[in-house]
Amino acid sequence: MYSFEQLKIFVTVVETGSFSATARKLNRAQSGISQAISNLEIAINQTLFTRNKNIPSLTISGKALLPVAYSILHQQKYFNQKVDALAKNYEHEVIIAIDESLNNQDILKVIAPLADQFPITNFEIISTTTDDVENLVKIGKAQVGIIYSDGELKVDMDFFLLGQARFLTISSPEHPLAKLKAVTSNDLKAHRQCVHRSLSQKELWFSYAISSRIWYANTHQTLIDLVVQGIGWALVPELAIKRYINQAEVVTLPVTHEQGGWLTPVGCVVSRSQSTGPVLQSLINRLQQHFLKSASAGIKQF
Repeated sequence: MYSFEQLKIFVTVVETGSFSATARKLNRAQSGISQAISNLEIAINQTLFTRNKNIPSLTISGKALLPVAYSILHQQKYFNQKVDALAKNYEHEVIIAIDESLNNQDILKVIAPLADQFPITNFEIISTTTDDVENLVKIGKAQVGIIYSDGELKVDMDFFLLGQARFLTISSPEHPLAKLKAVTSNDLKAHRQCVHRSLSQKELWFSYAISSRIWYANTHQTLIDLVVQGIGWALVPELAIKRYINQAEVVTLPVTHEQGGWLTPVGCVVSRSQSTGPVLQSLINRLQQHFLKSASAGIKQF
Protein backbone atom coordinates (compact mmCIF):
# COMPACT_ATOMS: atom_id res chain seq x y z
CA MET A 1 0.00 0.00 0.00
CA TYR A 2 1.32 3.43 -0.92
CA SER A 3 1.65 6.28 1.61
CA PHE A 4 1.02 10.01 1.55
CA GLU A 5 4.77 10.50 1.99
CA GLN A 6 5.46 8.50 -1.16
CA LEU A 7 2.94 10.59 -3.13
CA LYS A 8 4.54 13.76 -1.80
CA ILE A 9 7.96 12.56 -2.97
CA PHE A 10 6.48 11.59 -6.36
CA VAL A 11 5.06 15.06 -7.09
CA THR A 12 8.19 16.77 -5.70
CA VAL A 13 10.40 14.83 -8.11
CA VAL A 14 8.17 16.05 -10.95
CA GLU A 15 8.31 19.65 -9.70
CA THR A 16 12.07 19.75 -9.08
CA GLY A 17 13.09 17.60 -12.05
CA SER A 18 15.48 15.25 -10.24
CA PHE A 19 15.90 12.92 -7.29
CA SER A 20 18.82 14.95 -5.96
CA ALA A 21 16.85 18.22 -6.01
CA THR A 22 13.99 16.47 -4.27
CA ALA A 23 16.35 15.20 -1.59
CA ARG A 24 17.64 18.73 -0.98
CA LYS A 25 14.16 20.21 -0.85
CA LEU A 26 12.81 17.58 1.54
CA ASN A 27 16.07 17.34 3.51
CA ARG A 28 16.35 13.63 2.81
CA ALA A 29 19.11 11.34 1.50
CA GLN A 30 18.98 10.85 -2.26
CA SER A 31 19.01 7.09 -1.76
CA GLY A 32 15.91 7.41 0.39
CA ILE A 33 14.12 9.34 -2.37
CA SER A 34 15.00 6.70 -4.96
CA GLN A 35 13.86 3.93 -2.63
CA ALA A 36 10.55 5.71 -1.90
CA ILE A 37 9.77 6.01 -5.62
CA SER A 38 10.69 2.37 -6.18
CA ASN A 39 8.46 1.26 -3.30
CA LEU A 40 5.59 3.36 -4.69
CA GLU A 41 5.98 1.80 -8.14
CA ILE A 42 5.94 -1.68 -6.56
CA ALA A 43 2.86 -0.84 -4.45
CA ILE A 44 0.82 0.33 -7.47
CA ASN A 45 2.45 -2.05 -9.98
CA GLN A 46 3.22 0.83 -12.37
CA THR A 47 6.42 2.46 -13.58
CA LEU A 48 6.25 6.20 -12.94
CA PHE A 49 9.57 7.40 -14.34
CA THR A 50 12.01 6.42 -17.04
CA ARG A 51 15.56 6.79 -15.78
CA ASN A 52 17.61 7.40 -18.89
CA LYS A 53 20.85 9.21 -18.05
CA ASN A 54 19.66 9.52 -14.42
CA ILE A 55 17.10 12.17 -15.42
CA PRO A 56 13.63 11.05 -14.32
CA SER A 57 10.97 11.52 -16.97
CA LEU A 58 7.30 10.68 -16.49
CA THR A 59 6.00 7.55 -18.19
CA ILE A 60 2.48 7.39 -19.65
CA SER A 61 1.33 5.88 -16.34
CA GLY A 62 3.15 8.61 -14.40
CA LYS A 63 1.46 11.34 -16.43
CA ALA A 64 -1.94 9.73 -15.84
CA LEU A 65 -1.42 9.35 -12.08
CA LEU A 66 0.19 12.74 -11.39
CA PRO A 67 -3.08 14.79 -11.24
CA VAL A 68 -4.62 12.10 -9.03
CA ALA A 69 -1.65 12.32 -6.67
CA TYR A 70 -2.05 16.10 -6.49
CA SER A 71 -5.74 15.67 -5.72
CA ILE A 72 -5.09 13.15 -2.93
CA LEU A 73 -2.45 15.40 -1.34
CA HIS A 74 -4.78 18.39 -1.58
CA GLN A 75 -7.55 16.44 0.15
CA GLN A 76 -5.09 15.36 2.84
CA LYS A 77 -4.12 19.00 3.41
CA TYR A 78 -7.79 19.98 3.59
CA PHE A 79 -8.49 17.13 6.04
CA ASN A 80 -5.62 18.26 8.30
CA GLN A 81 -6.84 21.87 8.14
CA LYS A 82 -10.34 20.74 9.05
CA VAL A 83 -9.09 18.75 12.04
CA ASP A 84 -7.00 21.72 13.18
CA ALA A 85 -9.98 24.06 12.79
CA LEU A 86 -12.24 21.77 14.82
CA ALA A 87 -9.62 21.59 17.55
CA LYS A 88 -9.51 25.41 17.65
CA ASN A 89 -13.32 25.73 17.44
CA TYR A 90 -13.20 27.66 14.16
CA GLU A 91 -16.62 28.34 12.71
CA HIS A 92 -17.60 26.17 9.75
CA GLU A 93 -19.54 29.04 8.14
CA VAL A 94 -19.73 32.83 8.47
CA ILE A 95 -22.51 34.79 6.75
CA ILE A 96 -21.97 38.48 6.06
CA ALA A 97 -24.91 40.61 4.92
CA ILE A 98 -24.08 43.94 3.27
CA ASP A 99 -26.30 46.74 1.99
CA GLU A 100 -26.12 46.27 -1.76
CA SER A 101 -24.74 49.76 -2.42
CA LEU A 102 -21.96 49.26 0.17
CA ASN A 103 -20.82 45.92 -1.22
CA ASN A 104 -17.80 47.23 -3.09
CA GLN A 105 -14.08 46.54 -3.60
CA ASP A 106 -13.15 48.54 -0.49
CA ILE A 107 -15.20 46.29 1.79
CA LEU A 108 -14.17 43.10 0.00
CA LYS A 109 -10.47 43.99 0.37
CA VAL A 110 -10.98 44.02 4.14
CA ILE A 111 -12.68 40.62 4.10
CA ALA A 112 -10.53 38.85 1.48
CA PRO A 113 -7.49 38.00 3.71
CA LEU A 114 -9.75 35.78 5.83
CA ALA A 115 -9.69 33.23 2.99
CA ASP A 116 -6.03 32.44 3.69
CA GLN A 117 -6.32 32.89 7.45
CA PHE A 118 -9.25 30.46 7.74
CA PRO A 119 -9.08 28.26 4.62
CA ILE A 120 -11.69 25.71 5.72
CA THR A 121 -14.35 28.22 6.79
CA ASN A 122 -17.09 28.79 4.22
CA PHE A 123 -18.07 32.43 3.76
CA GLU A 124 -21.37 33.63 2.34
CA ILE A 125 -21.87 37.26 1.34
CA ILE A 126 -25.44 38.48 0.91
CA SER A 127 -26.23 41.80 -0.79
CA THR A 128 -29.59 43.29 0.06
CA THR A 129 -31.16 46.43 1.56
CA THR A 130 -30.18 47.85 4.95
CA ASP A 131 -33.56 46.84 6.41
CA ASP A 132 -33.19 43.27 5.15
CA VAL A 133 -29.60 43.13 6.43
CA GLU A 134 -30.75 44.11 9.91
CA ASN A 135 -33.50 41.47 9.82
CA LEU A 136 -31.03 38.74 8.78
CA VAL A 137 -28.71 39.63 11.68
CA LYS A 138 -31.62 39.96 14.10
CA ILE A 139 -32.98 36.47 13.39
CA GLY A 140 -29.49 34.93 13.33
CA LYS A 141 -29.32 34.12 9.62
CA ALA A 142 -26.25 36.36 9.30
CA GLN A 143 -23.59 36.94 11.94
CA VAL A 144 -22.50 40.38 10.64
CA GLY A 145 -24.21 43.15 8.72
CA ILE A 146 -22.92 46.36 7.14
CA ILE A 147 -25.64 49.00 6.92
CA TYR A 148 -26.66 52.63 6.76
CA SER A 149 -27.29 53.56 10.38
CA ASP A 150 -30.26 55.58 11.59
CA GLY A 151 -28.60 56.24 14.95
CA GLU A 152 -31.13 54.19 16.91
CA LEU A 153 -29.91 51.88 19.68
CA LYS A 154 -29.85 48.25 18.52
CA VAL A 155 -31.16 46.36 21.54
CA ASP A 156 -30.79 42.90 19.97
CA MET A 157 -27.41 43.34 18.25
CA ASP A 158 -24.09 45.06 18.78
CA PHE A 159 -23.13 48.04 16.64
CA PHE A 160 -19.99 50.00 15.78
CA LEU A 161 -19.39 52.85 13.35
CA LEU A 162 -17.41 52.38 10.12
CA GLY A 163 -17.70 55.79 8.50
CA GLN A 164 -20.22 57.77 6.50
CA ALA A 165 -21.71 57.89 3.02
CA ARG A 166 -22.81 60.86 0.94
CA PHE A 167 -26.05 60.70 -1.02
CA LEU A 168 -26.82 63.01 -3.93
CA THR A 169 -30.08 63.83 -5.67
CA ILE A 170 -29.85 63.12 -9.40
CA SER A 171 -31.84 63.27 -12.61
CA SER A 172 -31.14 62.83 -16.30
CA PRO A 173 -29.66 65.89 -18.07
CA GLU A 174 -32.90 66.28 -20.05
CA HIS A 175 -35.18 66.22 -17.00
CA PRO A 176 -37.05 69.48 -16.21
CA LEU A 177 -35.42 69.58 -12.75
CA ALA A 178 -31.97 69.69 -14.39
CA LYS A 179 -32.85 73.08 -15.90
CA LEU A 180 -33.40 74.73 -12.49
CA LYS A 181 -30.67 76.77 -10.77
CA ALA A 182 -32.10 75.80 -7.37
CA VAL A 183 -34.37 72.86 -6.59
CA THR A 184 -36.79 73.03 -3.67
CA SER A 185 -38.84 70.33 -1.96
CA ASN A 186 -41.91 71.51 -3.86
CA ASP A 187 -40.02 71.15 -7.14
CA LEU A 188 -39.11 67.57 -6.24
CA LYS A 189 -42.68 66.74 -5.20
CA ALA A 190 -43.95 67.89 -8.59
CA HIS A 191 -42.00 65.17 -10.45
CA ARG A 192 -41.87 61.38 -10.38
CA GLN A 193 -39.53 59.99 -7.73
CA CYS A 194 -37.55 56.74 -7.87
CA VAL A 195 -37.41 55.40 -4.31
CA HIS A 196 -35.32 52.72 -2.65
CA ARG A 197 -37.42 50.21 -0.70
CA SER A 198 -36.69 46.83 0.95
CA LEU A 199 -38.55 43.59 0.29
CA SER A 200 -40.57 44.32 3.43
CA GLN A 201 -41.50 47.69 1.85
CA LYS A 202 -39.43 49.75 4.26
CA GLU A 203 -37.73 52.89 2.94
CA LEU A 204 -34.50 54.47 4.17
CA TRP A 205 -35.30 57.20 6.70
CA PHE A 206 -33.56 59.90 4.65
CA SER A 207 -34.71 58.94 1.13
CA TYR A 208 -38.40 58.17 1.63
CA ALA A 209 -41.07 59.00 -0.93
CA ILE A 210 -42.25 62.63 -1.00
CA SER A 211 -43.79 62.67 -4.47
CA SER A 212 -47.27 61.45 -5.35
CA ARG A 213 -45.82 59.62 -8.39
CA ILE A 214 -43.36 56.89 -7.44
CA TRP A 215 -41.37 54.02 -8.89
CA TYR A 216 -39.82 51.67 -6.30
CA ALA A 217 -36.68 49.52 -6.55
CA ASN A 218 -34.77 47.48 -3.97
CA THR A 219 -31.29 48.34 -5.32
CA HIS A 220 -29.68 51.72 -5.79
CA GLN A 221 -28.26 50.55 -9.10
CA THR A 222 -31.79 50.07 -10.42
CA LEU A 223 -32.67 53.57 -9.25
CA ILE A 224 -29.71 54.96 -11.21
CA ASP A 225 -30.75 53.00 -14.30
CA LEU A 226 -34.29 54.38 -14.01
CA VAL A 227 -32.94 57.93 -13.75
CA VAL A 228 -30.76 57.39 -16.83
CA GLN A 229 -33.93 56.38 -18.68
CA GLY A 230 -35.59 59.64 -17.64
CA ILE A 231 -38.20 57.98 -15.41
CA GLY A 232 -37.70 60.42 -12.54
CA TRP A 233 -35.27 61.73 -9.91
CA ALA A 234 -33.64 59.79 -7.06
CA LEU A 235 -31.36 60.08 -4.03
CA VAL A 236 -28.43 57.68 -4.44
CA PRO A 237 -24.90 57.06 -3.05
CA GLU A 238 -22.28 59.40 -4.46
CA LEU A 239 -19.74 56.65 -5.12
CA ALA A 240 -22.25 54.75 -7.25
CA ILE A 241 -22.80 57.57 -9.74
CA LYS A 242 -19.32 58.93 -10.47
CA ARG A 243 -19.09 57.07 -13.78
CA TYR A 244 -22.56 58.22 -14.82
CA ILE A 245 -21.73 61.85 -14.01
CA ASN A 246 -18.45 61.66 -15.94
CA GLN A 247 -20.31 60.26 -18.94
CA ALA A 248 -23.05 62.94 -18.64
CA GLU A 249 -25.75 60.30 -18.18
CA VAL A 250 -26.98 61.92 -14.96
CA VAL A 251 -26.58 65.28 -13.24
CA THR A 252 -26.67 66.19 -9.57
CA LEU A 253 -29.47 68.57 -8.64
CA PRO A 254 -28.82 71.75 -6.58
CA VAL A 255 -31.32 70.86 -3.84
CA THR A 256 -31.65 73.83 -1.48
CA HIS A 257 -32.19 71.80 1.70
CA GLU A 258 -29.33 69.35 0.98
CA GLN A 259 -26.46 71.48 -0.27
CA GLY A 260 -23.45 69.22 -0.72
CA GLY A 261 -25.64 66.14 -0.41
CA TRP A 262 -26.91 64.08 2.52
CA LEU A 263 -24.39 62.42 4.87
CA THR A 264 -25.44 59.29 6.72
CA PRO A 265 -23.44 56.98 9.04
CA VAL A 266 -22.28 53.56 7.86
CA GLY A 267 -21.95 50.93 10.55
CA CYS A 268 -21.60 47.26 11.37
CA VAL A 269 -24.15 45.20 13.32
CA VAL A 270 -23.19 41.92 14.98
CA SER A 271 -25.64 39.22 16.03
CA ARG A 272 -26.03 38.49 19.73
CA SER A 273 -27.91 35.24 19.07
CA GLN A 274 -24.73 33.39 18.08
CA SER A 275 -21.45 32.97 19.91
CA THR A 276 -18.44 34.86 18.56
CA GLY A 277 -15.79 32.38 17.43
CA PRO A 278 -12.24 33.04 16.19
CA VAL A 279 -13.29 33.63 12.57
CA LEU A 280 -16.09 36.07 13.39
CA GLN A 281 -13.86 37.89 15.88
CA SER A 282 -11.12 38.25 13.26
CA LEU A 283 -13.66 39.67 10.81
CA ILE A 284 -14.88 42.20 13.38
CA ASN A 285 -11.30 43.14 14.28
CA ARG A 286 -10.42 43.72 10.63
CA LEU A 287 -13.45 45.97 10.10
CA GLN A 288 -12.71 47.96 13.25
CA GLN A 289 -9.01 48.34 12.41
CA HIS A 290 -9.89 49.46 8.91
CA PHE A 291 -12.22 52.12 10.33
CA LEU A 292 -9.64 53.33 12.86
CA LYS A 293 -6.96 53.58 10.15
CA SER A 294 -9.35 55.52 7.91
CA ALA A 295 -10.53 57.73 10.77
CA SER A 296 -6.95 58.76 11.53
CA ALA A 297 -6.79 60.23 8.04
CA GLY A 298 -10.29 61.73 8.23
CA ILE A 299 -13.79 60.25 8.40
CA LYS A 300 -14.09 57.21 6.15
CA GLN A 301 -16.22 57.93 3.08
CA PHE A 302 -18.16 55.14 1.38
